[in-house]
Amino acid sequence: MSLTLFINGRKRVFNQNELDPKLSLLQFLRKSGLTGAKLGCGEGGCGACTVMLSSYDAENKKPVHYSANACLTPVCALDGIAITTVEGIGSMKEGLHPVQQRISAMHGSQCGYCTPGIVMAIYTFLRANPNATPHEIESSLDGNLCRCTGYRPILDAARSLSNNKESHAPPAGCCKGNGGKCPCAETLKVESTTDSFLHNNSEDSILAGKSLQESLNAVSRSEPIFPPELTHYEFKALEIVSNGAKWFQPITLESLLAIKAEYPTAKLIVGNTEVAIEMRLKAFEYNVFVNPSHVKELCVLETTEGGINVGAAVTINGLRSFCGKVEEQMEKVGKPYLTRGLRAIKHMLTWFASNHIRNVACVGGNIATASPISDLNPMLLASNAVLTIHSASKGARQLPIQEFFLAYRKVALEADEILVSVFIPYTSEFEYVLPFKQARRREDDVSIVTAGMRVRLAPKPTDSAGAAGWMVEDATLSFGGMAPTAIQAKATVAELVGHDWSYAAVENVFATMRKELSLPVSVPGGQAEYRMALAVSFLYKCYLTMTAEHGTYVTKLGAEAYPPVPSVDPTDMSATFNFLTEEKTYSRGEQGHFDRQGAYIHAPHTPDNTPAFPPLKESTPAGGVGQSLMHRNAEAQVTGHTKYVDDMPLPANAVHACLVTSTKAHARVLSVDTSEAEKCAGFVRYICAKDVIGSNKMGVIVKDEEAFVTEIAMYHGAVIGAVLADTHEEAVLAARRVVIQYEELAPIVSINDAIAANSFFPTHHSIISGDLAEQKAQAEVVVEGVGRIGGQEHFYLETNATIALPSENGHMEVFSSTQNIAETQHYCASVCGVPDSKIVAKVKRMGGGFGGKESRSAMFAVVAALGAAVLDRPVSIMIERDVDMSLSGQRHAFQYSYKAGMKKDGTLSYLDVDVYSNGGYSHDLSVPVMDRALFHIDNVYRWPALSARGNVCKTNQPTHTAYRGFGGPQGMVVTETVMQHLSEASGLPLDFLKTHNMYKDGDCTHFGQPLEHFFVPDLWAKAQRIASVEERRAQVAEFNKNNRWRKRGLAVTPTKFGINFTAKFMNQGGALVHVYTDGSVLLAHGGTEMGQGLFTKVIQVAAQSFGISEQYIITTESATNTVPNASPSAASLSTDLYGMAVLDACEIIKKRLEPIKARLGDCDWPTLVRTAFFDRVDLSAHGFYKIHTDRCGYDFDKVCASNRERGFPFNYFTMGVAVTEVEIDCLTGDSNVVRADVLMDVGKSINPAIDIGQIEGAFVQGFGWSTMEDLIWGDKEHPWVRPGQLFTRGPGTYKIPSFNDVPADFRVHLSDTDNRFAVHSSKAVGEPPFFMGASAFFAIKDAIIAARSERGFSEYYPLHLPATSERIRMACTDDIAKLCISDAAAQKGVEQFQPLASC
Repeated sequence: MSLTLFINGRKRVFNQNELDPKLSLLQFLRKSGLTGAKLGCGEGGCGACTVMLSSYDAENKKPVHYSANACLTPVCALDGIAITTVEGIGSMKEGLHPVQQRISAMHGSQCGYCTPGIVMAIYTFLRANPNATPHEIESSLDGNLCRCTGYRPILDAARSLSNNKESHAPPAGCCKGNGGKCPCAETLKVESTTDSFLHNNSEDSILAGKSLQESLNAVSRSEPIFPPELTHYEFKALEIVSNGAKWFQPITLESLLAIKAEYPTAKLIVGNTEVAIEMRLKAFEYNVFVNPSHVKELCVLETTEGGINVGAAVTINGLRSFCGKVEEQMEKVGKPYLTRGLRAIKHMLTWFASNHIRNVACVGGNIATASPISDLNPMLLASNAVLTIHSASKGARQLPIQEFFLAYRKVALEADEILVSVFIPYTSEFEYVLPFKQARRREDDVSIVTAGMRVRLAPKPTDSAGAAGWMVEDATLSFGGMAPTAIQAKATVAELVGHDWSYAAVENVFATMRKELSLPVSVPGGQAEYRMALAVSFLYKCYLTMTAEHGTYVTKLGAEAYPPVPSVDPTDMSATFNFLTEEKTYSRGEQGHFDRQGAYIHAPHTPDNTPAFPPLKESTPAGGVGQSLMHRNAEAQVTGHTKYVDDMPLPANAVHACLVTSTKAHARVLSVDTSEAEKCAGFVRYICAKDVIGSNKMGVIVKDEEAFVTEIAMYHGAVIGAVLADTHEEAVLAARRVVIQYEELAPIVSINDAIAANSFFPTHHSIISGDLAEQKAQAEVVVEGVGRIGGQEHFYLETNATIALPSENGHMEVFSSTQNIAETQHYCASVCGVPDSKIVAKVKRMGGGFGGKESRSAMFAVVAALGAAVLDRPVSIMIERDVDMSLSGQRHAFQYSYKAGMKKDGTLSYLDVDVYSNGGYSHDLSVPVMDRALFHIDNVYRWPALSARGNVCKTNQPTHTAYRGFGGPQGMVVTETVMQHLSEASGLPLDFLKTHNMYKDGDCTHFGQPLEHFFVPDLWAKAQRIASVEERRAQVAEFNKNNRWRKRGLAVTPTKFGINFTAKFMNQGGALVHVYTDGSVLLAHGGTEMGQGLFTKVIQVAAQSFGISEQYIITTESATNTVPNASPSAASLSTDLYGMAVLDACEIIKKRLEPIKARLGDCDWPTLVRTAFFDRVDLSAHGFYKIHTDRCGYDFDKVCASNRERGFPFNYFTMGVAVTEVEIDCLTGDSNVVRADVLMDVGKSINPAIDIGQIEGAFVQGFGWSTMEDLIWGDKEHPWVRPGQLFTRGPGTYKIPSFNDVPADFRVHLSDTDNRFAVHSSKAVGEPPFFMGASAFFAIKDAIIAARSERGFSEYYPLHLPATSERIRMACTDDIAKLCISDAAAQKGVEQFQPLASC
């Protein structure tokens, strides 16, 4: 017996015992050197591992192509399958495939880690659906995540490849000038030193791009062929035994039943989407696996007279597609009513998991695993499905699905039984079935509550009063997420059946449903009140939707022949909106910026830091400053050629490390027993604090951390030790065998815990300006309140990874995914007891960072370094997603209490605020993060008196750390919230309050820094025009008037973000430039590349300086042996520092070349360089730059008369304004961004495409933070989570925005200004736009105010951040919400009910 498969056209045959049944396809590929597919999460939630699988459909005589998650797919399941990876469709040497080329050319790749998976998702869908429309292509991308781009450029690139381009609406943007001046530039009213305004929109991009087939034809290329051998491949029974595990592939039902009888605990696997996660995340151990995919009885899809039969091994997409086909058939024969249930199932399955999961996950697996939050099982319950079950001993039996689910994850299957098929009956003429679902985000998310609702109506006999109507003849109301199993609301149904179909009758059962589906506050999963409210809200939606559908159908039949159908108020019809049954959003975008002819040079070292701006005499070279150069590494990224740390080949003697961590939040470690771990295959050694050669102490500012716990574990996940083993998998298994005994100590988890225990870090900074007492006395409108701001997981797609390579005399190379090579070098040296100079820390690139790898990456690097030093062998450590999220810290959660006042005319008086952050167990960067929050707590408004006091709480959470914005966004949320409160209290329009109190150029901030070139008022006015704010506010008001249950909101949100490290010494950067005799140039500098385009921009700076094409220039890596003592790539400052340092070095070399150039006259660059070399001119230079001493550094401790004397914390400010419109569902909390306009001042952009990409990515990341990314900790408000443990530690539980969450209309424009404080008059762009995404939060708040106002609630409601679906729905207080709020919570006032939150 052998297993045959193909990989990128190459045949591979494996004998019976060659493959490990537990080996995933991803592990197999990467061990084979195909590292394009990445391990992003290991649970099929991110798509970084996407590949194409191809099999032959013998019935239809054609190959079938489908995408799958390689991290979940067992390689043993791929008998007779052709596998295509990103390396197999195009390469740097042989040429890019059109999908690869289009994504790179259209700026769809930033860090590049997610890119191969996205390429393969698009490629596979187009291969399987060559005539797909742009909309269908967009809808298919629900299984891939990107944390960098904001998705818009990827969507444009993907849709432009369509061979079947739909008609598009006329571009809503630029006319391209029609040969004259561009009206778009006129609209922006931006004075520019350039002549041309460039504008792009999605419609033009899609229509202009060649289709996939046209692109292939243009290069005389065809797609890789399906292996001919597989067209007649005969599947055979397989039995694979290896590494203590067995894999069976039966091909008959008889053999399948025999295997199950012999191995009753065997796991039946088709897609492996459940078992793989159980084994990886829950540490379940299974050793017998059966793949029933080739048993024909389990693969049946057929129609019968009464319904359809579906084999248990049929995939979710297979069932979905079949439901659609049957629906079309019944439509043709005039009986569309028969398939209402199938249509509902189809709609539900469209939003089931992701396309990659639906392609492989099977119907039977979804039923048999009995998940309480299954989307399919409530639909089958509602449809009265019947299961066919077989066993070798008892034969076949039929079982109604209502009798199948017994308890949590327990079903009515005997040990030797299997589920063979499911029968789904048709619906009758007046029978209706609807699906409902609410999750944290729409795409690829498990449900919070899901429901299938079926109602059969019948004409009601005329009563004594002569009234006729309709009655409920039968019904099923089934739910997921409301009990340990999928359940039916039988008591509620009992009260409905036999009664009128009317709103009054349905409303009468709300209380019964609330009682029947009652959940305690401590229910696992939490959100008790919300879940109950969703269930009742779904019933209300069901009534309205079915009534409308029934009315339409009866009218079609001839209304006069039937009783009247209940009428529905038109304003209530908004409740019938259901995203499950709607077409997925089709997004578009616009981008505008000014073209830049030539560039400006900022003289690097003028004494007073007041540079001149002489235009370059040379013309701008190709790839020079101001051009939208493609990300320099994009083509390597789209082909999978780019290597990240975990992709690097290891020496043969390398070992792998896996951390052994604390399972307690606060405990004394009593003992560590490694005896069972030592028995595991591949075990090499266990290391811990006792093995530390140098110092065990770590810490960025204060050394209050340990590399390894010595006595007290301070948080859940604290590193106690590490197992070193031959492979990563062996290290993980052995680490699980380490037994630790604890003495538990009381943990402090939340901010409120810390306040109660007076647990703070000792540094308490404050900023006080103005006369607070005087302003309080003058205030005529006063408000006070408390707000909460949640944390945020970085969710970089590449988790932390390090390879340590020891060499002679204690020297070591450390390759680490880090933003901070200097710190990595120092702490690896420290733990190994050697000087820093013996450690060379390097990083080529990161798969995202966002601040999370600024200081926390070192804690993982030191483990590899110590292991390498102890063993004198290379050590690799790759941190898996759940571990990374549990250990590495997040954005700080904040809590604040404020009092604020203003005069009746709207003039602000004072802000008095106490701010608290959850710092975790150690200092790290928490104090500087709080400092930046205090610096930004004014946002863009003048407060005559402001007193802000910062307090960092010490808790038993992992230490929280830097994140894009570094406390600034939290500080600005405080002020924007206060402004909203003042607006509601005074009755004055919010926009008026903002403009009335906005800083003007020359004003001084509360920390004493004058605002120079302050453009926010201008940007505000321009944003109002380009976003048509006044007109759209009127449209929003009209929409809200006509829609009771859906509301829109619009927010205009400004920002100013200070650029600098607040620690003065860090505002410096170095570079090294080598020019070789062939004219090629090598750049080295202290900055690191994580997708932000730093390397590309710095290359452009060098190209501009030398007057050459960027093709001459490369930069390979960041390393401590080329540029020492580098500041981390953070604070959005890297281009400012390293661009200037590179420019400095280039200008030094240019100066040396001047005599040669004068002598040679007009000559090309290689000739100039070669001549200089023979004249013994030094063609290498070190460059250096530092922010002028008067423009960085702020002394909180200085005793002085005014804050201005403390120093200027910022060199300059990047500014912007966002206008965001959202729509919310008041009954479910579902929300979406209708349109977002962002206008950013980024000075003179060095690379507009990269800057726009940063803005779009930051906006979507900020939108995620403020609306859906909800960290849940084991605290007093979440008793169902282990104390101190992070519950949301993977994509299954923690949701970042997906493709479907991108604003439906996303417009980004760059302003055009000078900035005399940065290289080439540019401005920093990485962090400043992040807060723009929070404008969605304030727009949601605006919509909630509209909903509450309509219901008569005028009292201010403090909406905490993020505005999750739960918070939105419960804030839209109505009778259903009131009904579902617990008595304890109701005592505080149902109108002010606040869902529980971790903070």
